[in-house]
Amino acid sequence: MASLSAALVVLVTGALASPATNSQQLSTRQVPDQAQVIDWKSINVLPTVLPPTQANASAFFFVPPGLDLESMKDKPFHIFDDEFYDVIGSNPTLTLIASSGNELLFHEANTWYPPTDEMFFVQNAGAKPAGTGLNKSNVISKISLSEAAAVSNLRNATGSVTIQTLDTPEIINSNGGTNFQGQIVVTTEGQGDDKPAQLMLMNPVEPYNSTILINNFFGRQFNSLNDVSVNPRNKELYFTDTLYGYLQDFRPVPGLRNQVYRYNYETGSIAAVADGFTLPNGITFSPNGSHAYITDTGNSHGFWGWNFSNPASIYRFDVEEDGTFGNRHLFAYVDSGAPDGIHCDSKGNVWAGCGDGLQVFNPSGKLIGKVFLGKTSANFNFAGDGRMVICAEDELYYATLAASGGGYIS
Repeated sequence: MASLSAALVVLVTGALASPATNSQQLSTRQVPDQAQVIDWKSINVLPTVLPPTQANASAFFFVPPGLDLESMKDKPFHIFDDEFYDVIGSNPTLTLIASSGNELLFHEANTWYPPTDEMFFVQNAGAKPAGTGLNKSNVISKISLSEAAAVSNLRNATGSVTIQTLDTPEIINSNGGTNFQGQIVVTTEGQGDDKPAQLMLMNPVEPYNSTILINNFFGRQFNSLNDVSVNPRNKELYFTDTLYGYLQDFRPVPGLRNQVYRYNYETGSIAAVADGFTLPNGITFSPNGSHAYITDTGNSHGFWGWNFSNPASIYRFDVEEDGTFGNRHLFAYVDSGAPDGIHCDSKGNVWAGCGDGLQVFNPSGKLIGKVFLGKTSANFNFAGDGRMVICAEDELYYATLAASGGGYIS
């Protein structure tokens, strides 16, 4: 999903109060230097609650009473529940490592490649400031994790990490990515009528050559392939197909339903496994592969604006032994923007990129914490144990914390 280019306007719901209002600790544990406790009861009853037309039109993230935007960004690890202490550890850090202006280089497809210890990501495809879509394809870039780690003691280390752009002209308007078969699977959205959306396999080392895995469903073009994930139990690829190419004016009127598909690399078989979404987007699996999590960014309509009565939701499915999906239910509804990229950590906590940064839910769907950026993060990913790279369109962040990724699947 591409975020709107308009500046975010913050909704402040109460007068500033003493910092003590929001420092009521849920436990006696020491609050890390870059963290703060958000007291739920300070939110439950507000002095002023704006009418829907004002709130929906003006605000993508919520500022609790007693805080302002700067204080929320100054201590970006927001603790909503004691469980979050174990997720972030005793000394979490967040470092701004790159800024790109209007290039919007840092969008999605965050994929860690352990053999070279590099993180790959893609530019926004379709955002007007990026000039991509029909005008040109987006680009794929990567960074060295060792360079990022070297400056993790700083809050702002812009310019300290090299952004290497890859030469991949055959990959048109990429959006999602994941490790697979020792390479990287990339979803592409296509371009115009004649360049269809595709699932591609890219070599993560030079010359970065690629192979097309899928470019049609029984002779029909996909709409705009968005995200892809490997189920750790059956090793099959599952991917989402949605409308953002059409909603951002670089793909034709859709010819298929918005659906989730499964692909078996060995046999080549493709099958739809889930529908009923407004705009299916991110997809991931629990560490043991028994559950699938899919985001629906239905409230965000690309260049057409927002409809806040539509889903901004995460749905959970049971993954049956035969690889099919069952028992769909609402897992979480986010309070800021829409949930886009999604990943699980090794404990089964669910992380989602949203309008205010990252939101973290325990396996029961309870919000336990946030990594607050004060802006949209469409995607992010773990890089093994205790490391994370966060894309925020024109900014790139490196975080250290206690949580680990759900497991590297080759």
